Amino acid sequence: MALSDRVHTLGQDLLRRYGERVHKLAINAGFTCPNRDGSKGRGGCTFCNNVSFSPNARQEPAIAAQLAAGRAVLARRTGARRFIAYFQAYTNTYDEVDRLARLYGEALAEPDVVGLSVGTRPDCVPDAVLDLLAGYQAEGREVWLELGLQSAFDETLARVNRGHGFAEYRQAVRAAQLRGLKVCTHLIVGLPGESGWHAHQTLERVLELGVEGLKLHPLHVVRNTLLAHQWRRGGYRPLALEEYVAIAADLVERTPPEVVWHRLTGTASRDILLAPGWCARKWAVLNAVEAELARRDSRQGAALVPGHVRHGGLARAGN
Repeated sequence: MALSDRVHTLGQDLLRRYGERVHKLAINAGFTCPNRDGSKGRGGCTFCNNVSFSPNARQEPAIAAQLAAGRAVLARRTGARRFIAYFQAYTNTYDEVDRLARLYGEALAEPDVVGLSVGTRPDCVPDAVLDLLAGYQAEGREVWLELGLQSAFDETLARVNRGHGFAEYRQAVRAAQLRGLKVCTHLIVGLPGESGWHAHQTLERVLELGVEGLKLHPLHVVRNTLLAHQWRRGGYRPLALEEYVAIAADLVERTPPEVVWHRLTGTASRDILLAPGWCARKWAVLNAVEAELARRDSRQGAALVPGHVRHGGLARAGN
């Protein structure tokens, strides 16, 4: 069986709804972050070197050119002919709404772009931006608001210098729900001071509020970050692969079947990745998650089914 036989993945969800492959094309539109420019803080999150999250982070912010480059790669690899413009690098709602409309409009002007996925922070989604995104959705566009929460624990968010708490996330989700916008929440497993229990509790709090999509990845240590200094001094221990896989499988089992998993791991390029080394091997991690679910004879939502018996698994993480 494939992972998509056990997990409600974005790729399969789009294939079912559009009748063909639809892929995301990552865009760096030249945004910054309030946790870097001084309005909320300086230096950003302790783990953040944005190159590790965005393959286009070194490109000039020319929307059409970035889409063309990504389109060419995916066309050769998968044959995809329809795409979602993924505004990924940094905080992609952190600007005047007129400029946002121009940038989003440049992407939507491409005839093979069916919609937008906009990555941002929970404290950077004012009503005017949500109204703009809701307008695209009303036109029949695919629209996802991707909120970087990472953890539902305020002490953890303060520890990694996130610059916001769970209250801002709650407010952003409720405002999006009022407009019928789909929310995809980003979560990180293995944050300093957290265990598998924290990951379970974070998921529970996110699901209680309501969410249409989820993204998960392990915390990895990359160059030029405060986390890298903490790791070198022995102040942070990254997760082992088997720890991450067990926790990821736990979270999948606890997720209602209708929620779409956009991602179950994250990678960093070898030139900036310090630890753990397995974070450079995307498919090895995904295959391991599928194998763990198979070992448990389990799938998404299984732990929510009355009478379901889990076949064991680890549930630990930490530093």
